[in-house]
Amino acid sequence: MDDSPLRATLRRLLRHRLFVTGLVLFLIILGIGVAAPWITDADPLKIGFRTKFLPPGGQFVFGTDNLGRSLWSRDVWGARLSMEIGVAVVVLNAIFGTIVGALSGYFQALDGPIMRINDALMAFPAILLAIGVTAVLGPSTENVILALAVVYVPRTARIVRASVLVLRESEFVQAATAAGASHWRILRTHILPNAMAPLIVQLSFLFAYAVLTEATLSFLGLGAVPPTPSWGNIMAEGRQYMQDAPWIITLPGVLLMITVMGLNLLGDGLRDVLDPRLRLQP
Repeated sequence: MDDSPLRATLRRLLRHRLFVTGLVLFLIILGIGVAAPWITDADPLKIGFRTKFLPPGGQFVFGTDNLGRSLWSRDVWGARLSMEIGVAVVVLNAIFGTIVGALSGYFQALDGPIMRINDALMAFPAILLAIGVTAVLGPSTENVILALAVVYVPRTARIVRASVLVLRESEFVQAATAAGASHWRILRTHILPNAMAPLIVQLSFLFAYAVLTEATLSFLGLGAVPPTPSWGNIMAEGRQYMQDAPWIITLPGVLLMITVMGLNLLGDGLRDVLDPRLRLQP
């Protein structure tokens, strides 16, 4: 018996080296974040002036910072915060980006106004728009999530719109229209399920962008409010001690690099397998 399309797709993904490598790296960071309460060696906010600037090793696996706080605990809880923000931004983009893109692509009367608003938002570089939104709203984790949603929903909506525009002219959609199916039924049953592949690829890259942008905002003082551990504000606090205690800024930077690289590899693998144009290439 032939495999189902889902099973066949999963088998192709598991044979794709980039996807498997990216998935393993991402799951490592995700597992660290989820297990943060059980694998940390100390309270990430606990100050110890007698243990300042201890190098990695011994009692403190990743060393300590300028206030004597355990960098292992702070980096692990920073991973948890990055995963929470990434998941929240991906969920918001999946919901609102799909709704906006589907409405714009399917209903011609709405396409012009929606896309002009999208174009206006996309005219700004992502990081500058995120900085502007967080500067207006104030630094906090919730405002970072909102800012990243404002930045990336238009980009997700454009991906969904492009798929809907193609699918709207397909024969099976025209047959459903001729059979008297409502617009909402056609969107829900026929169009959106077939538009999921490019959306999934977009969301995997978006997760990486969200984690990286959050770290940038926190580094600039516009993200998580200290002493909340975030990779960005840990690096911001450690930059003035780079010569005497380079591990403060290096270790969260390495974790950030692993996360972004893993998500990008995972996204590349998803694109190679799910994009029919790439599968048809020799």
